[in-house]
Amino acid sequence: MIDPEKLAAFALMSGAASLVPGPSMLFVMGQSIWRSGRSGAAALAGVQFGYIWWWVLAALGLGTLAATFPIGFRVLALGGGVYLAWLGLSAFRNAGNAEGAVRTRKPSSHAFRDGVLVAMSNPKSLIYIVALLPPFVDARDPVVPQLALLAIVAMSIDVALGAAYILAGNGLARAIAERSTRFWVDRAVGAIFLAIALAILADLLLA
Repeated sequence: MIDPEKLAAFALMSGAASLVPGPSMLFVMGQSIWRSGRSGAAALAGVQFGYIWWWVLAALGLGTLAATFPIGFRVLALGGGVYLAWLGLSAFRNAGNAEGAVRTRKPSSHAFRDGVLVAMSNPKSLIYIVALLPPFVDARDPVVPQLALLAIVAMSIDVALGAAYILAGNGLARAIAERSTRFWVDRAVGAIFLAIALAILADLLLA
């Protein structure tokens, strides 16, 4: 069973990551702005359905690693903590510099289908999941149920924030695109990532 403190840290990290939209969330926002909130909701559902593919692959791979090579799983967990710290430092270093444009993909009348394709066509999702999940998983317990719980938490947060993006529409899109707003959002996300990374690394190294 996942430690409640680790689960809370994971939820905070997932929320921070979803706060600054990547390609998938930009697609959802674009569908909402161009076509309608209903189209945005369909795109969001498609994106989450597509993410299930990466979560299944991650669960199979990490579950096998934890069962057959526990030391390797621990090394991967340490690497995940370091990677999270690197993401935090990168957010500080590049604060305000990321592209804020939402209109990066053409509107589609097949929002659900295209949302699935957008999510599944981004292999960085698997790298992100595999790199960041091990620090939150206890290899001494069955790994797959823990990953299933983390997937539910992450996807629930993503859906909630996605719904907020859809409802906010153009106003939120413009705010995200403004350099000053993006600067402080990026710094806040970076601070959250660094704090969680330090806590993870301290727990792993002192255990």
